[in-house]
Order: sequence, then C-alpha cells, then structure tokens
Amino acid sequence: MDFARLPVGPGVRVLDLGCGGGRHAFEVLRRGADVTAFDMDQAELDSVAAMFAAMDKAGEVPEGATGETVRGTALDMPFEDGVFDRVIAAEVLEHIPDDMAAMREIFRVLRPGGTAAVTVPSFLPERICWALDEDYHTAPGGHVRIYTLAELSAKLKSTGFVIGPHHHAHGLHAPYWWIKCAVGVDNDDHPLAKAYHELLVWDIMKRPAATRIAEALLNPVIGKSVVLYVRKP
Repeated sequence: MDFARLPVGPGVRVLDLGCGGGRHAFEVLRRGADVTAFDMDQAELDSVAAMFAAMDKAGEVPEGATGETVRGTALDMPFEDGVFDRVIAAEVLEHIPDDMAAMREIFRVLRPGGTAAVTVPSFLPERICWALDEDYHTAPGGHVRIYTLAELSAKLKSTGFVIGPHHHAHGLHAPYWWIKCAVGVDNDDHPLAKAYHELLVWDIMKRPAATRIAEALLNPVIGKSVVLYVRKP
C-alpha cells in the first residue's frame, strides 16, 4: 500500500476489509487513524485485537487513534452507508465468487469523496501459479478468478467508482509462490521453499538497499500484486 496515494491520519476512519493478520490495520493505527479490522476469521481477529492492545501498551498508538475488530462477510457488512473515509481491500476480491456484490458494499460504506485501495494478484504471476499447481486455486477458500487490470478497473467503474492510479508490488514474492506451486503449495519444508522464505523474512526485517532496488525493478514486470486506487464521487 502506498500511503502517499491513500493518506490516513488523525480523524480519518479506515476499513481494512479482509484484514487477515492485520498488517495494513497496524500501519493505519500507527499513523493515528481510526481503523476497523474486518474479517470472517475470528481467530485472525483475536490475533489482531491482541496486537492492537500490545501496540497501545508499547506506546505505538498516537493519542486519539482507535483500533477495533469486527467479524462478518464482505457481501453484507454491518456498517451504515458512507461511514468510512478510506477502505483497504487487499487480496480479497479474488476469493469471492460474487465480486461485484463485494464492490458494491465497498462503494456503499465509503463516504462520498472517499478513497479505496484495492489489490488483487497480478495476471502473469497468478497465471503461472495456476498452471503449476491446481491445488493453489482449487483449495477451499482459494482464488476463484485471475484478474486483468482492465477487468478490475471496468468492474469498479461500473460500480460507480472513479478510477485512479495503480502500481505493482511484491516483485520478490512472485518467484517464491512459483517455487511453492512447483514443489507443492503445502510443502513448507522443501529446502528451496524454506530458503526463499528466509530471504523474504530477512528482506522484510532488514530492508537492505540491494533488495529494495531489485524489487523496484521487478515490480512492473512480475509484481505479485496490482494495487488500484479508486474514489467515490
């Protein structure tokens, strides 16, 4: 997520739709906004709530900022119309058969003039994963479609959004998933998969200049995700 394109801060109410482990929600909270972490998985939400509490105890939450967790489905969110200034939907829509119903819900809960950031797997890296391992996309809760940027943009536009800029991300992650699919998507103990995973963890923790430059060069070509920013008129 590029927070220069999705500015958040004090007084801004943000929905992290399909928050999972809470990575985006934590960053939003650190920036002083009020964040609602929303997901179907109660275990994930319990973990996110525990981290919210730990961040507050450690003094990482700016004064006035709040973090809450809410359980539910993207197809029928328990929120009033237009209550969020920003919506983050990161790697969510590719899991939902009726994706346009979810888009309409995002549009509904976003205030007029508000901005949403929607990310989905990029077409080429995702197509390779599907070709390498059927289990990657047929397992329960897996991906049900591969988006092109044109399809994603068209669907969001037909929902009522104004389409804004986009970029690709996680160029270093695509080869990891290709390896995982080649050796078995559930085979976490394969030496090559383990070694590449350790590289990614090291990169996330240390963020050395060499891998930052490499990822910047790889993102437009094999970025694992495409991020599209849209606005509600």
